[in-house]
Amino acid sequence: MNTKLIKDIFRIEKKPQKGLLAVEWVVMGYLFVTLLLLLFTYTKAYNPEEMLVGRLRVVVMTFALWIVYRIVPCRFTHFCRIALQMALLSWWYPDTYEFNRMFPNLDHIFAGWEQSLFGCQPSLLFCKAMDSAVFSELMDLGYASYFPMILVVTLFYFLFRYKDFNRAAFIILGAFFIYYLIYIAVPVAGPQYYYNAVGMDEIARGVFPELHDYFAVNQEALESPGYKDGIFYQMVVDAHNAGERPTAAFPSSHVGISTILMILAFMSKNRKLFLVLVPFYILLCFSTVYIYAHYAIDVIGGWVSAIVFFVVLDIIWRYKLRHKHA
Repeated sequence: MNTKLIKDIFRIEKKPQKGLLAVEWVVMGYLFVTLLLLLFTYTKAYNPEEMLVGRLRVVVMTFALWIVYRIVPCRFTHFCRIALQMALLSWWYPDTYEFNRMFPNLDHIFAGWEQSLFGCQPSLLFCKAMDSAVFSELMDLGYASYFPMILVVTLFYFLFRYKDFNRAAFIILGAFFIYYLIYIAVPVAGPQYYYNAVGMDEIARGVFPELHDYFAVNQEALESPGYKDGIFYQMVVDAHNAGERPTAAFPSSHVGISTILMILAFMSKNRKLFLVLVPFYILLCFSTVYIYAHYAIDVIGGWVSAIVFFVVLDIIWRYKLRHKHA
C-alpha cells in the first residue's frame, strides 16, 4: 500500500455526506419491516424482548458511527460505517430463524421438488460418491472461503475503486437483506436439518413427510460429512456451531452472494482479482450441496436470484444517482 493511498484514506473530506449512507438506509428499512412483523407476531415470538433490544442496539451503533464520521469525515470512518453493517450480518442471520420458526416448515416440498427434478437427492449422494480426504478438504475450503471473498471484494473496491465503493456495498448489503426477507417468508431448513429429523433411510426411499413446526424447538443437524481431521472441515464445523440455525436454505445466499461478488470482481476490470476468486467460487457452489447445507435446487435458485438482485439493485443505485445530480 503506497503512501498516497494511505493519505487518501485518512484525508479529511471537503464535502462529507450529511445523512445516512445508502447501505444504512437499507439496514434501517429492513429493521423497520421486521420490527412491524415482530409487533404483529409478538405473542407468538420466542424471544421478542431480545429481538427488540437487538434492533435498538443496531440503531444506536449506526448513529454513533455517523457522529464519528461527522466529527472526522474521511474514507476510513466512511469505511467503518459500512464495515459495521457487514459485521452485523452475522447477527441478522439467526434473527431470521426467530421469525420463520413461527411458520410451518416447507422442506418436504423442496425435497420433493429435488427428487422430481433429479430423480434422487444429490446432497445425499454427493458426499458418498466423493469421500476422499483431499476432496473433502477442497469442499470445506470452498465453503469457508465465503466470508473472505466478501472481505476481499469489499476491500478491493474501498482501496482501488473508491468511486464505486458505495455502489458495491449497497448491492452486497441489499442482496443480503433481500435474502433474509425470503428466509423469513420461506422457512426451509435444508438437508442437514431435514434429513436428520426424518431419518436417512426414509430420505433414501423418497419419503418426505411434513414436519409442521418441528424446527421451532429442534435444532439438531446431521454431522458434516467428510474428512473430520481436516483443518477446513473443523473451520466449517466451528462456524456452524457458532451461528447456524434451521433456516435460510432456499435460495442459497452462499451461492447468491458469491455470484454477486464474482460479478463485481469482473466489473472491477481487475483480471487478477477475478481469476483468483474463480476457483474458490466454483468450490463454494459445489460445497453447499456436499456438506448437506443445501438442496441442489437451492444452488440453482442462488444463481438465478443473484442475477436478478444484482440487476435490480444496480438499477436502483443508478436511479438514485441520477436524481441526486438532477
